[in-house]
Amino acid sequence: MTRFRLRFPVTQIAEWAKRYAYPDDDKMKRIGKRVRLRGYLTKQEFLDICHWKTPRTQPRCESNSARLVKEASAVAFAASDDRLKIAALLSLAGVSWPTASVFLHFCDRKKHPILDFRALWSLGFDKPPQYTFDFWSEYCDYCRTLARRTGLNMRIIDRALWQYSKTHQP
Repeated sequence: MTRFRLRFPVTQIAEWAKRYAYPDDDKMKRIGKRVRLRGYLTKQEFLDICHWKTPRTQPRCESNSARLVKEASAVAFAASDDRLKIAALLSLAGVSWPTASVFLHFCDRKKHPILDFRALWSLGFDKPPQYTFDFWSEYCDYCRTLARRTGLNMRIIDRALWQYSKTHQP
């Protein structure tokens, strides 16, 4: 049995996604497209995505060398195994589970949701649990199933989950 429970009707996902407004979303999509073609992140792309997710980690993120960013992201985006993908990204200074999920969401060829307290609240979690690979894997499976079931892409699912929480979370 899944521990995820959508707090609003599945038929409202597209409606909630349309209400989403977050700065630089289009910039993240453009970066993702370049990275998918190239196969790795440049340091500036890495910093831009880290800043989009959480500006407060910027000093730690900046401590990564351009070479390390390139190599770790190349491993992540070339891997077929989700555990290796996430582990490679988590090896970078300043990158936590939520930030690693953003890299995978925008830059990986495989579809991944963004791990965020807002999205998790919209899926029934009043407080985010401790992040582990098993939880991450279950979350990805749930969101991928939701996307298949509705015929909507992962970006729409993510935007809807985030916006619903932004509007309703106490």
